[in-house]
This record gives sequence, C-alpha cells and structure tokens, in this order.
Amino acid sequence: EYVHSSSLLWTKKEKPKTNTISEILKEKTLKPSRRSLPCLAQSQTHPQNINHFLSMPLTPDDKTDESFLIQKPATRAKLEARVDSLQPSGLLFRDGKKRIDYILVYKKSSPLVEKRVTFERNLRAEGLMLEKEPSLTNTDIMFVKIHAPWDTLCKYAEQMNIRMPFRKKSYFTDWKSKAMGRYVDFQCRQIKSWLPRNPMKLDKEALPDLEETDCYTAPFSRARMHHFTINNRHTFFSNSTRSRIVHHVLQRTKYEDGKSKMGINRLLGNGTYEAAFPPHEGGYKSRHPIKTHGAQNHRHLLYERWARWGMWYKYQPLDLIRRYFGEKIGLYFAWLGWYTGMLIPAALVGLLVFLYGFLTMDTSQVSKEICEANTTIMCPMCEENCNPWKLSDSCVYAKVTHLFDNGGTVFFAIFMAIWATVFLEFWKRRRAELTYDWDLIDWEEEEENLRPQFEAKYSRLERVNPISGKPEPFQPFTDKLSRLMVSVSGIFFMISLVLTAVFAVVVFRLIAMEKFASFDWEFVKKNWQFATSGTGVCINFMIIMSLNVVYEKVAYLLTNLEHPRTESEWENSFALKMFLFQFVNLNSSTFYIAFFLGRFAGRPGKYNKLFNRWRLEECHPSGCLIDLCLQMGVIMVLKQIWNNFMELGYPLLQNWWSRRKIKQTEREERTRGGQNVENKVQLPQWDKDWNLQPMNAHGLVDEYLEMVLQFGFTTIFVAAFPLAPLLALLNNIIEIRLDAYKFVTQWRRPMPARATDIGIWYGILEGIGVLAVITNAFVIAITSDYIPRFVYAFRYGPCVDKEYHHENRCLQGYMNSSLSVFDMGVRWNVSEEQSRYCRYRDYRASPWSPVPYDFTLQFWHVLAARLAFIIVFEHLVFGIKSFIAYLIPDMPKSLCDRMRREKYLMQEMMYEAELEHLQKERKKNGRRYHHEWP
Repeated sequence: EYVHSSSLLWTKKEKPKTNTISEILKEKTLKPSRRSLPCLAQSQTHPQNINHFLSMPLTPDDKTDESFLIQKPATRAKLEARVDSLQPSGLLFRDGKKRIDYILVYKKSSPLVEKRVTFERNLRAEGLMLEKEPSLTNTDIMFVKIHAPWDTLCKYAEQMNIRMPFRKKSYFTDWKSKAMGRYVDFQCRQIKSWLPRNPMKLDKEALPDLEETDCYTAPFSRARMHHFTINNRHTFFSNSTRSRIVHHVLQRTKYEDGKSKMGINRLLGNGTYEAAFPPHEGGYKSRHPIKTHGAQNHRHLLYERWARWGMWYKYQPLDLIRRYFGEKIGLYFAWLGWYTGMLIPAALVGLLVFLYGFLTMDTSQVSKEICEANTTIMCPMCEENCNPWKLSDSCVYAKVTHLFDNGGTVFFAIFMAIWATVFLEFWKRRRAELTYDWDLIDWEEEEENLRPQFEAKYSRLERVNPISGKPEPFQPFTDKLSRLMVSVSGIFFMISLVLTAVFAVVVFRLIAMEKFASFDWEFVKKNWQFATSGTGVCINFMIIMSLNVVYEKVAYLLTNLEHPRTESEWENSFALKMFLFQFVNLNSSTFYIAFFLGRFAGRPGKYNKLFNRWRLEECHPSGCLIDLCLQMGVIMVLKQIWNNFMELGYPLLQNWWSRRKIKQTEREERTRGGQNVENKVQLPQWDKDWNLQPMNAHGLVDEYLEMVLQFGFTTIFVAAFPLAPLLALLNNIIEIRLDAYKFVTQWRRPMPARATDIGIWYGILEGIGVLAVITNAFVIAITSDYIPRFVYAFRYGPCVDKEYHHENRCLQGYMNSSLSVFDMGVRWNVSEEQSRYCRYRDYRASPWSPVPYDFTLQFWHVLAARLAFIIVFEHLVFGIKSFIAYLIPDMPKSLCDRMRREKYLMQEMMYEAELEHLQKERKKNGRRYHHEWP
C-alpha cells in the first residue's frame, strides 16, 4: 500500500471506505524506512542538529514517531531557528545576510575593462547582486561576489524547469512484511538489531540523510508557488542549485552587442576574467573532533566521512557527494564505487586460480619433466656467441609459467567474460535507482548553448533550430565531413606512430636477446629471457608515458579542428580520441607478445631474420604466456603508481607553491613595515579557493579514462594474468579516497552539473567487454599451452586407451613430444655423437625422416583444436552473455511500479492542492465554493 508520510497515524482500527486521495493517504499506515524520514531537501541542516531526530527509532509502539517533526510547532520552530543560524561562515556579503553564490576573479591590470563593466551591468539588470572585494594575497586580484535574490532564483528556476519538493512522498508498503504480520516483522527487526553492525556502513548519527526524494517534486512555477513546501526562503534552494542558476545566468549574459557576444566562457577565454567558480562552503578541517562538536559544513563532513584515508573501507556518502558536487560527479563516484565493489569477487576468483597454480607448481608434470631434463640439449638461442644449453636450466621459468598457465585459466577467462556482462547490466539497475533517488527520471538535458568557437566560426551561416525555433549558426555538411576526414587521418597517423614505437621495441628485444644470451655474467646468461622481457617492458613503459603527453595535445587539436557544436559533443569527441590513442598505446605491445611473439621465428637452420640481420624472437619451451604476464604486471603496476602520484602530487606541489608565495609576500610586507597580510586561517573563503587548483579543463574525462583503461587491462588479457583484478581492486580502493581528497581539499569547487548516466563511457565499456571475449579465446588457444596439452592428453598420451584421465599421468612424455630434433653437426662442426642433435620447440619431422623438418600430423591436430576452441569458446561465452543480459532487466520491477504509482498519486495531489487553493480563495472572497472542479 502507498501512504503519505506527512499524515502518519499509527492505528489499529479500520476506517470506512473513502474516495479522495488525501483520505486514502490518511487511512493507510506507514512501514518505517529511511526514505520515510522528513524531507530535508530544503534545509542546509547541520549534521549535529539532526542527530537526535535521525537516530530516533520508528516502531508502531513508539508514540514519538516521525510526525514529531511535523506536528509539534514548538520543536519545529526550534529546529528552524537552528537551521537559520547555520549560514556558511565567510560566505556572506559585508552586510552579513546575503549569501555568496558565485565568485568571479579578474586582474586590475587587465585592459578589457569595458567588456567587464558591461557584463557586470547586465548581470545586475538580470537581478543578480554584485559586491567587489580585493584579494589579501595578491594586490592585482579582485573578486566579484555574486548573490542571487529570491525573486531571481524563482524566475530562473522556472525557466530551467528545476524540480522542487511540494508534498511528502507516499511509499509502497512491502507486501511480504504485511503478510508476515506486525509481530513477526517486529521480531525480525529485533534479531537484526542484535547482529553486529556492518563496519563498512557510515555512522548515521554523524552523517545526515540528505535525500531530496522524501518529497514529491515538480518543475518550479511561480504561479503555483503555493504548491511547494517553502519553510525558509534562505534554504529552499540548496547551495548547488543556487550556483547552477547563477552559472546559467552567467552563460547567457551579454558583454557586447552581437548574437555571439555573451557568456562567461568567452570572457574567460579572452582574459577578461581569470576564473569563475562556486565557493566552497568553508574549511575542511576543524580544531574540534567531529564526534563531539559535529561538522562545520558539508565540506568538513565530506572530508571526515569520505576523503580521509582512514575511511578507505567505508561506503561512500553518495547523497552528500551529489548534493555538494552535483549529479555528474556523484554518478562518477557511484560508478567507481560500484566497479570497485564488483572487483571483489573477480579478485577472489583470480587469487584462487593463482593459488591453485602455486600449490600445483611442484607437482605439475610439465614442470617436472623440464626440471629433470638434464640430458636434453636445446639448440642455441642466437647465431653468434651462443652454445647449446640444457632444458633443465629453465626449471624456474617453467614453474613460474605454471602459476599463470594451468587448468584454471579457461574457467577464469569464462568467468571474467560473464563478470563483465553482469557488472554492466547491474550498473544499469544501480543507475536507475540513483536517477530515481536523485529525482532525475523525468529530467531531460536542456538545450545546450553553442560553443563560442562554433559561433565565431559559423556566425555568417544561419538556420532555424528545430527545437528552439530561433536562428543559430550552422555548419554545412561538406565542411563537417572534410574536417572529420582530416581528424580521422590524424587519428590513423598517431596510431601508426604507436605501431612504429612497438616495432622499435621489438628490434631492441632482438638485439638484447643476443647480448644477454652471450653475457659474461653467468646469472644474466642463464636468465637471459627474463632480462630481455624485463628491459623491453621498462623501455616500452617509458615510451607509453611519453607518448601519452603527445596524444593529449593531438586529441585536443583534432577535436577543436572538428568544431563541435556543443560542449557535450566536444567532450564525447575528445574522450573517444583519448581512449583510442591511449588504448592502442597501452595494449599494442601486449598484442604483439600475445599473438606474434615466436609465431614466425622459423626453425634451426632456417630462421627468419629481421633485415637479414637479427633472428626473430622465439618462445620458451614452456610457452610465451610468461612474457605476456610479465608485460601486463609491470605496466599495470607502474602505470597505477605513476597515475596516483601525478593525481595527488601535482596539486599538492602547486598548492604548496601558492602557500609559499603568500608567506613570502607576508615577510616582504613585514620587512617594509607595511600592513601584515592575513594568515591563511584568517583568509576569506574566496581567497582560499583562488589559491587552490582548478578542476581539469577536460572535466571528468581523465578520471573516467584511467578507470576504463584499467577495466580493459583487467578483462582483455585476464587469461594470462589472473592477478589483474586484485591489482585493480587495490588500486581502486586508493583511487576513491585519492580522488575524494583531491576534490574536497586540493581543487576549487567544480560547477554542480546534472547528468543521468556516465555518457559515452558506457558504450566504450561494452565494446571492451566484447573485445575481451575474443582476445581471451585467442590467448588460451594460441598463447597458452592449454590446447597442445589437451590434444596430447587425449590423442597421443599414455591415457588414450585407458579409462582414467589423471592430468599428471596423461601428460607423461608431453615435453619430449612437443620438442623436435635438429641435426647441428654440419653447421657447428660437431663430431661427438651425443651432442650432435639438439631440440627445439615445434612439431616437425626428424632430420632422418623421408621429408625432414616437415610439419607432423600432431601439428595439424593442434592447429585444428585451436581453431575449434576459439569458435566454441566465443559462441559459448557470447551466448551466456546475451542470456544473462536478457534475464537482467535494466530497471527493477519494484522501481517501475513505484514510479508509476507515484506519478499517479502526484497527479491526484496536484489536482487536490489546486482545488483546495481555489476553495480558500473563494471563501476569502465570500463566494460559494463546491467540491467539484470550477
């Protein structure tokens, strides 16, 4: 049943049948829940002041239920008095009453005075109030504080269709608890109260419930202002909403005569203003502990309950993040938290697969045969200065390979393919719940403004916008196509540059292979393959990080060359280019090792050479998977360490340098005997924010890009590196708090923007999921030794004619079967019979066979099995993925029912509210009134 929480009455008596919606709502009883708390959307409530009310138990027997806040005027007046007294410190005009909603910064020495004066005069004409304040840390800096009065807020809230609360929500009572009965439900809650508290949950007594969906919302209208619950005009619009309204005005105010001469973005671009940002709500630290004195403001609360490193194991306060930074940033942290949580089962399974390989490392039949092959002579690894070597010398290499190439590899690859699908499908459901909780279901992104660069370029060509009906600049199709072709050509050129860098690394590996194989130091000579792979990976990593700097600038230039129409189009185009560049840059060398290394090396006596000089690299007798694993492990670890250092280190150094300059200026002032500069603690909030670093110019592109590339590394080659999900999980636990610390303490407060999803990144994630299935199938079939071992066990091994199929028994003799024989007596002038023949990894006929060195039947069996495995694996996994995606709906059924029911009730409530208002007006005027619609 649905109930209206503003008319709570716990009653056991049944009432007669009613007709109106309000009577229906009064009749029902409410199941206590977090969402049935009072609507706090319109009060900037201090957390400490609502601790008592939020922690009050709500039971049917409790007489002081949540109506206490609504039905007791004295208590409510006291609470409102507390709310009114909690204005953010340092965020007011000089009169101590008007709240600062936005800050503009300009230099006094700027020559563009006329544009600034015109712009500020037009801002005042739009209804905004401005006040100027000089900086205490820089005599050339002036701050313009902006305040939006009540009438201006109402006018633009109506124009922007901002949804505001107008009535308490009704909720759908759980039919299961109703069927169980009140007593059983009470006993279940008692048992839950005895269980230990989940340590990952945040303490509700210190973190208030700030959900705005405790009330029905509707687009704000001044004509129907009586519908909305306005208890306090100062707190009806939240800080983020006020900043969003002011930003809307700043984007549409002219600074010169002309169609395109408007907007704060153009003024920031031409240097009229240095910066424009909403101010933080205050400091993020306090002298007093939060447990005893409460939080000073929401920024302080976010730091203590979210951004501190000690909170690494706690859930994120998404409602508070969304309220302070806006829905777009809130969705990023919700997605990052969801991705991190979903990595836990993947990391556990990957760790189990690795432990299985570790525990069976010594008992593996392949490893034992390699370690015991003291008499097996392998062919020399290079043309010069290399001698034949014993197969037993690579015992350690074979054991390490077994850690990642064992019986659990196929299972883990299938598991991760299914995991990627489940992750994306359940994220859709999570996103649907968040958009409902954050009141974004019916929100549609408003028509975006044209980018100033687009207007300046195509101001001479105009056509009527079919949405707004107004003329606007227009980009011809031929011009758009030609620019797109140039951009695509630039993308292919940069990708070819990456492939050139990979080719250079391959050449280095070929040179290093010969040098390490003939090294004087016995340790390096014995482990030349580890040395070659390790140095190649390190050099490749340095090339990757160097090219990343170039790619960002190239992507920026190519995106500007296309002249996207709006900011969202620009961001999507830039994000796609950055992903393509960095994905190819990061994975091209990995693809080479996985699918090309050792495939075209040839055979002894007929090796393929690069430029007829360097012999192509070949795989180890135990397989090429260890090279791929080493490549992924080193790049993944080093890249994550480097990214985390740059994300936190750069803002810290910049802010430290700003504080150092302030202290230096203070010392100079004291030396001159002038007026001392205020200490940092005494600086006004806008001065502190100015000394912080602005958010990245590309918004959340860099944050998403880092995580999406990590998702690709975690899924695409996971068959070769089962520890990848574990490394990603450990990194993300740090990443969440690092990003939180950066947003709360090191960056200026970004503009609170709205969004309903993660944008183009979801499509990229789906594409990575499809690519992961294909690459893992090829890695298992081609790179690993799973298929050759499988074919040997069931076709050539000792268990072919027997009923049992024990892995170690069936693989006896596998190593000898996978090595071919080469006669090196002629080339190396070997006369001793025992050392004339050497072995090499391949399926070729012996030198004394009728057709020497020709492929054997076993080679074709292995090849057929590899191709069959790829087809079966892909069809099986894609079928499972499609079936799971079909089974999991994008939106929970309960949420669909709740939305439909609430939409119906909202229409009824709007009808009755309007009717009640008209009846009051008629009664006041002395006219007759009826219960029917007039």
